[in-house]
Amino acid sequence: MDTTIFEPGTAFRFDAKVEYSNGGIVSKKVLQKETGNVTLFAFDHDQKLSEHTAPFDALVQVLEGEAEIIIGGNPTILSANMSIIMPAGIPHAVNAISPFKMLLTMIRS
Repeated sequence: MDTTIFEPGTAFRFDAKVEYSNGGIVSKKVLQKETGNVTLFAFDHDQKLSEHTAPFDALVQVLEGEAEIIIGGNPTILSANMSIIMPAGIPHAVNAISPFKMLLTMIRS
């Protein structure tokens, strides 16, 4: 963890801690522990994470913009302040409808 970006004991706004990259996806680790991790993402418009599975449940929290989250073939549109749980072992994908930022929390159990 880069403590110059996420200083323990200091308040911050997630959306201000990651910038968009033209035509890309940016990720920053917030916390990484044996029991799980928290990662901040910024997706430019039309960027995607192709369908994949994960061995652990994951919580997506959209901070700004709009995204399509597909879980088990079922698409859901999320915008700022909306969240969804991606269950372990179920294929999922992420598509940026507009530039968007999200916080991903993965719990290992």
